[in-house]
Amino acid sequence: MLINGFSFSAVPAGIKYSGRLDLGLIYSDTPAVTAGMFTTSQIKAAPVVLDMERLKQGRAQAILVNSGCANACTGEAGMEAAIATSRMAAESLEINEEMVQVSSTGVIGLPLNVTAFENNMSALVEGLDPGKFEDVAQSIMTTDTVSKTVYRVEEIGGKEVRFMGMAKGSGMIMPNMATMLAFVVTDARISFTELNKSLHSSVEQTFNRITVDGDTSTNDMVLVLANGAAENPWIDDSEHPDCVLFQRVLEEILKELALKIVMDGEGATKCITIRVCGAKEDQDAEKMARTVANSNLVKTAFFGEDANWGRIIAAMGRSGVRFNPDKVDIAFGDVVMVRNGCGLGPEVEQAATEVLKEKKFAVCIDLKDGAGCEEIHTCDFSIDYVKINADYRS
Repeated sequence: MLINGFSFSAVPAGIKYSGRLDLGLIYSDTPAVTAGMFTTSQIKAAPVVLDMERLKQGRAQAILVNSGCANACTGEAGMEAAIATSRMAAESLEINEEMVQVSSTGVIGLPLNVTAFENNMSALVEGLDPGKFEDVAQSIMTTDTVSKTVYRVEEIGGKEVRFMGMAKGSGMIMPNMATMLAFVVTDARISFTELNKSLHSSVEQTFNRITVDGDTSTNDMVLVLANGAAENPWIDDSEHPDCVLFQRVLEEILKELALKIVMDGEGATKCITIRVCGAKEDQDAEKMARTVANSNLVKTAFFGEDANWGRIIAAMGRSGVRFNPDKVDIAFGDVVMVRNGCGLGPEVEQAATEVLKEKKFAVCIDLKDGAGCEEIHTCDFSIDYVKINADYRS
């Protein structure tokens, strides 16, 4: 699929490895309305700090992204490198450098190889092509085993509006936000106010509802560029059906990308939804679901296909949410294992074990104490996760 006014390019620049795509470029022919969300960590990489300042104008025209080096915890030299590389891209594209967003992912603490950018910038810009979206998606991979992309076409205001999204993320995944990069481009015509609102609302229900290992990083960001080439009527009223539709589509795209991240979690063999209902408030349901989803004991039981509901109720008990244990029901898929706080026996546990052999399943917890209901998406914790992270820098 192509989108009017956007082109893409990626090259093997040798930033960390040789012979693999590791430097990417997303370019809009015209300045695009742009909204972004960034890591909530106190430690923010140079690209994040730079982008947050530049995005105050609500416009961007290019995203320059690299893998292999996070350019985080690199002091003044790191900021100078971020600015220098963005200036290289701007000069080659003949645009204002303030219109370039920069993004990096990889090892923290290493200096960015600016020479690699300088040596490859001409080839990167010359290679811009509307059909190279997937190349950029590959260039941002680190421990990812697959690239992650989503495409949508929707009629909005009588016009065909197109969306293309990509993400990277596999480990160090925990909102708010997770160790991930996500970029969405669309030819929709939308105001900054409504784009920003739609992004924040969508991220809250998608990227902020996943966890792989409970860790948050220094470089996380989501950027959405809308260049208006679809020429749909302006989306500038949050109550208008066009705005409601736009937000729904954006949320669907981000949720699909978020689930792709969980399914590709480092060493993951299963994708699990932890759903807590019957809580007093939605916030209580989310807090409990997140506690269960992040429990290493629960996640290793999932990997071992052991229907050990005791680990789940133990995690619930330390979640900080008040509830009555004697009212709790727990189900694995369609199999109710616990009724009113008590297990239902070996036969039921065996049926639940069969559920755990599936690649995707849900654990449903009912507190029977209110209308609050939320879900968190996670994965199991495998031996390969340990191996991958033990060898990450080497």
